Amino acid sequence: MTTRNPTNGVHDKAARDLVPMIAALADRVERERELPAEILTALHKARLFHMLAPKEVGGEQVDVVTFFHAVEAIATADASAAWCVGQANGIAMGAAAYLDNAVAREIFGQSTSSVASGPNSRAAKAVKVKGGYRVTGKWSFASGSRHSAFLGAHCTVFEDGARAAKDADGRPVDRTMLFAKSSAKVVDNWRVMGLKGTGSDNYEVENLFVPEAYSYTRDADADRRVHAPLYVHFNGFNMFGLSFSAVALGVARACMDEFIKLAAEKSPQGSGWAWVLRDNAVVQSKVAQAEAQWSASRALVLDIYGGLWAKAQAGVAFTLNDKARMRMASTWAMNEACKVVDVIYRAAGATAIFEANPFERRFRDINCASQQGQAAQSNFELVGRVFLGVAPGGRV
Repeated sequence: MTTRNPTNGVHDKAARDLVPMIAALADRVERERELPAEILTALHKARLFHMLAPKEVGGEQVDVVTFFHAVEAIATADASAAWCVGQANGIAMGAAAYLDNAVAREIFGQSTSSVASGPNSRAAKAVKVKGGYRVTGKWSFASGSRHSAFLGAHCTVFEDGARAAKDADGRPVDRTMLFAKSSAKVVDNWRVMGLKGTGSDNYEVENLFVPEAYSYTRDADADRRVHAPLYVHFNGFNMFGLSFSAVALGVARACMDEFIKLAAEKSPQGSGWAWVLRDNAVVQSKVAQAEAQWSASRALVLDIYGGLWAKAQAGVAFTLNDKARMRMASTWAMNEACKVVDVIYRAAGATAIFEANPFERRFRDINCASQQGQAAQSNFELVGRVFLGVAPGGRV
């Protein structure tokens, strides 16, 4: 039951091949709160940090389904490793296609390139000066920051030192700055319940000069330098959602497979009967329903993203409904995967509370992942508004 809809792509096969090695080092990932050198070397060698980077800057530029399969496979071994791969690719996709080619190659073109970035910060600003910006701000949740040479920072642009720049619609201009990690103060504060190995630390800079060429506006047609379907039709936000769902579904798959092994061996303590968990009717029913939840959620993600990949290849622009369906699928899958893990954790009984078993860490990891904004229930309100023909009132 460990293989679902396998593909023949080079990158997803490479990811599956790395599963035993990554799984063997999962305890170190958690203990050291970052990815060990052995895992990083293997991921870079397999080009898994470069899947969504454009070919023009030495990237792999894979299709969205291959990307999903690769991240999902890694997540069956370790959620933190998969999360870092997904984050690095989303950033590469959202930056490398928008930067000047020479700058993009400098940042993303090396064999061990990786960039970490946190979400928008209201306290961050980039003051326009000659040749670039003076950047001051604090950011959080920089997954993969400990193995990244560059950091990205989303900032509100200010003109004349105090006046926020506005776009054609009167909204504040948000621009992303890229700078060497050595230029920032990184705060080691990633002490959390799950996804410990992502090393998602805080970082800050003060009055740092960032050249214009090392900045871009996300999803701005004027800034886009690469015009392949992946970059014209999809954006980093879409692919972050896809990677989050892949991580969640990979963790849930691993939990179910491990429980099936446990159920063939474990007898309830004090039962006085020579039977094992898999003989119990309640366990049988829960496993069947969990499998249905997992399979249906995964099929939804692959159907929507796969269908839109075909649409993008045909050069057809996405509608607002299309974008809402991507948000719907990724949010739904993250939540359903979390429910599956909860069912398995409870069915495993007291076995699941010990650190040495396959369930405890995965239970913490997926519940940590479920707190990411793209898993929030409020996303369904936004999606529902689109389906009902009401203005979404937020980013889709």
